[in-house]
Amino acid sequence: MSQVPHITFCNGQKIPIIGLGTWQARDEEVRQAVQLALECGYRHFDTATLYQNEEAIGDVLSKWISEGKVAREELFITTKLPTIGNRAEDVPKFLTTSLKKLQLTYVDLYLIHFPVGCKGKDENDLQPRDSEGKVVLDMSTDHKSLWKAMEEQVDAGRAKSIGISNFNSEQIERIMKFCRIQPANHQVEIHAFHQQRELRAVCHKHNITMCAYGPLGAPYKEKTKEKTVLQDPVVTSIAARLGKTPAQILLRHLIQLNIVVIPKSSNPERLKQNFQVFDFKLSDKDMRDLDNLDQGKDGKLFIFTESMIGVENHPEFPFKIPF
Repeated sequence: MSQVPHITFCNGQKIPIIGLGTWQARDEEVRQAVQLALECGYRHFDTATLYQNEEAIGDVLSKWISEGKVAREELFITTKLPTIGNRAEDVPKFLTTSLKKLQLTYVDLYLIHFPVGCKGKDENDLQPRDSEGKVVLDMSTDHKSLWKAMEEQVDAGRAKSIGISNFNSEQIERIMKFCRIQPANHQVEIHAFHQQRELRAVCHKHNITMCAYGPLGAPYKEKTKEKTVLQDPVVTSIAARLGKTPAQILLRHLIQLNIVVIPKSSNPERLKQNFQVFDFKLSDKDMRDLDNLDQGKDGKLFIFTESMIGVENHPEFPFKIPF
């Protein structure tokens, strides 16, 4: 799978340690990004029904496969079940739709995008809101039947592995008690300011690998005035000393912690630079200094209560407990 190091799942499947994140990238922007990423050597691509860019990604991948530039087996494709699909009977429909858009017969990893279920008017109503702008919740979300439906996608050959995203430790422990096929991967926000040590320990105990979204600490909190992690003096000084970009330092830090990273960029130069993280190694002192930047829950950027008003009222809202 190209020259990129990989992490091995509990089922033996291998995931490249770096991939291209595609959140908030649509149409021509995502087409160009995927095209350039493939040319640079990326073989791991992360998308979701919610991102509404699977078709554009599928067009580029299909062209590369049909022209013999890349074999399907060399690619690692992740997509995710939307909150409006968090019911057992809806899982096959949403995954089948994703596969059609991606022009694939299977995905390498299928994730439950968020542990909360919502009620959409139809399958295109991906972020349902009521007249007051609050998210329309499905209070009957049942992780046990939902996970069973996810397992059936592996049985059917539509997904090689299944996993979760944005779940808390209690939800993970619950799944581990009833699962037949365990989660292979957990995708959560991880960056130098929010390192998720306790949650990582829970996943490590169960042999669940971790994937970091927002690994560069995206400037997501609108009210935040503090410097971003990319501007942190510890990060910038290590970068200057090693002749690397701050982003390369942050990605390398997580990679050396054995965490998969999926930085999103459509800027050609940054996209290339983000991939050039295998020709150097951070020293033990550098790693310690970066470890010490952790702000715990105060470093968290993605809260979801602003983008999904009222979501905290759902019984499965994951951020009611520390981790």
